[in-house]
Amino acid sequence: QVQLVESGGGLVQAGGSLRLSCAESSGRTFSSYAMGWFRQAPGKERQFVATISWTEYTYYADSVKGRFTISTDNAKNTVYLQMNSLKPEDTAVYYCAARPRTGVTRVLTGVSDYDYWGQGTQVTVSS
Repeated sequence: QVQLVESGGGLVQAGGSLRLSCAESSGRTFSSYAMGWFRQAPGKERQFVATISWTEYTYYADSVKGRFTISTDNAKNTVYLQMNSLKPEDTAVYYCAARPRTGVTRVLTGVSDYDYWGQGTQVTVSS
């Protein structure tokens, strides 16, 4: 089974940066999966942030375009979310997710599109 372990969350001031990491600990290669980042604020539903496909196509939520970057390092079985120009509204628990390669061509932006999830890491942005 795919096992995802997140790190890199913390407390930062508005305008600051963080890089989240999500390591795959079972030995499976990320090249066989689409990877995604989601976030969930208190009292809110889990929302899409970014995704990168097995073809390295990337797509972002409008709220983070131009500020966040998703990338992978397949040699390290790690997916990253570089977050710049952070805002208080970015405060949430951030989750990484994985979906095995399929023949679909649509962008995977829904929680139900993914099969495996990390434990989440807290990101808090102060004003």
